[in-house]
Amino acid sequence: MNAPLQHTTVLLGEAVDALLGGAGPAPAGVWIDATFGRGGHSRKILDRLGPGGGLVAFDKDPEAIAEAARITDARFSIRHEGFRHLADLPERSAAGILMDLGVSSPQIDSPDRGFSFRFDGPLDMRMDTTRGTSVADWLATAEVGQIAEVIRDYGEERFAGPIAKAIVARREERGPLATTAELAQLVAGAVKTREAGQNPATRTFQALRIFINAELEELQQALEASLRVLAPGGRLVVISFHSLEDRIVKQFIVQHSKEVFDRRAPFAQPQPMRLKALDRIKPTAAEIAANPRSRSAVMRVAERTEVPA
Repeated sequence: MNAPLQHTTVLLGEAVDALLGGAGPAPAGVWIDATFGRGGHSRKILDRLGPGGGLVAFDKDPEAIAEAARITDARFSIRHEGFRHLADLPERSAAGILMDLGVSSPQIDSPDRGFSFRFDGPLDMRMDTTRGTSVADWLATAEVGQIAEVIRDYGEERFAGPIAKAIVARREERGPLATTAELAQLVAGAVKTREAGQNPATRTFQALRIFINAELEELQQALEASLRVLAPGGRLVVISFHSLEDRIVKQFIVQHSKEVFDRRAPFAQPQPMRLKALDRIKPTAAEIAANPRSRSAVMRVAERTEVPA
């Protein structure tokens, strides 16, 4: 019997301290772990919560839901939904919201999930394997232009065009791609140069995963929902792992960290700022040495400002 795949939570202590506003016991309230994963952050938050606190977690991966079922703490509940469903929570109900946008190590390291070019397995990549379209199914019908656009926009891959043409040519000659090894080999033949130490398929796999799970769109929806759900003084903590995510988070915080003036009504009171940017944190050298997958992580912290009555 195979041993369960392990996951090391990135910026564990830093994220929970930032969320709770310090290293001491958590203030009373309901806290949100918007991306449960394998529960590292959730368990740490529960350790700090008092008897009157509560923790609500979200995840759309059935394996994450199964892991969450092992937590028997009455203060904890899990919802089998993506974190865009933060919008379903009551207004000003959350004392703090944590979003860890990384793919968990068990997801990456399981060949059956199809996230990694390091293992041969079904070309799936869905976060929620109970619904939606797999990468293999999408690539079986998508046009060259659609494939190239996805790989270019979500993978920042300069060889997106040749890769897309190679995928469609392979489909027409021998049938659709079905496995991660087939896709990785095809991409390697289409990518002429690559940064030292990076597999040629890295950007393509990232792009297809982001697209098939609508990751950036869901992030935008969740960030907007956080403004309504956070109580005044509540913390928003977001850990991202690539530039596309971090750019969205940074721009969102900047946008809502300033007063907005209506040029059509120059004497009217400006719309007050809704967030206050607090910090930007990266893993220490020691954490990166112990967990190389943490090297690209960036954590941004903001606080919900007072909401006028």
